[in-house]
Amino acid sequence: MKSAAKITILDVANASGVSFGTVSRVINNDIHVKPETRQRVLDAMRRLGFVANRQAQSLAGGKTNLIGLLVPDLGTGYIGEIIRGIDAELGLMGLDLITYTTHRTASKEANYVANLARGMVDGLLLVLPRHPADYIETLTQRGFPFVLIDHQGTGENCPAVGATNWQGAYTATEYLIKLGHQRIGFITGWMDLGCAQDRLKGYRSALRTYHIPEAPDLVYEGTFSQPDGYAGASALLDLPNPPTAIFASNDVMAMGVMDAVRNRGLRIPDDISVVGFDNIAQSAMVYPPLTTVQQPLEQMGRVATQMLLGILKDPEKEAGRIELPTELIVRGSTAPPKDRAG
Repeated sequence: MKSAAKITILDVANASGVSFGTVSRVINNDIHVKPETRQRVLDAMRRLGFVANRQAQSLAGGKTNLIGLLVPDLGTGYIGEIIRGIDAELGLMGLDLITYTTHRTASKEANYVANLARGMVDGLLLVLPRHPADYIETLTQRGFPFVLIDHQGTGENCPAVGATNWQGAYTATEYLIKLGHQRIGFITGWMDLGCAQDRLKGYRSALRTYHIPEAPDLVYEGTFSQPDGYAGASALLDLPNPPTAIFASNDVMAMGVMDAVRNRGLRIPDDISVVGFDNIAQSAMVYPPLTTVQQPLEQMGRVATQMLLGILKDPEKEAGRIELPTELIVRGSTAPPKDRAG
């Protein structure tokens, strides 16, 4: 008797009295196999202890029915909401997801992409990739399907799904200005990411529109992490003329800002207003509830998955870039500055 690991598709074909190709179609869930034939093959597979090797199927010209997902980490509501959208769309198609965390390490990112694209998965979704230019040209030349999420892509035809980051940051900054704030601190995300650059540009554009001079000391460079929100707020509050409002480039950093403000014995929003970006679930649960810019994160995951499935169906189809709208969500963490209150 062969061990289960050594049972091949040919063994299954012989045991079920069908061709190699029919067994392959059953493994790949081809709808053109008769129900009674499918059952006979499945019975033979169970009897022999056959386990399909997805990578071997791919190398043989089949499909793995797996989609690869690269994310920077799994510790935030931001990632969770995007994955929720991806998982919902893949579930409708009966596809599975395999997830790798890069921890924002360029070498890990490139290695994972290279391994996954060798036949482990049928296509790739990449959330906030840091250095996609290192491997996108190779993926494109090989015709391997991929879509970037929350990234501008590397060219006009690079498949990517994002949000209107510039407009969202502009609208939030404008809102603070109309409340009466003139000194508005800003904490950036990773500045090698297009979304972080666009949010900083939106903030600066709003200041220029309302003829408020830009103050370099009011911009703190962060990395989208909560400790950077805390450190950035502490640095801004230590200024001789501190801001009356702080706008953080994501909600996680905004929560760090709120901790720093409270640890100074200051009140939100009485002493200082705080704004975030993303509208993750926790933003409505903190006290006071956080004013933030809503990114349609779950929808971004859904749309990116739909785009990838479209590419898998028609590789010649040009995908391009899709930008989904943002929206300012006003809650209790913002108010007019003290000298304008009432």
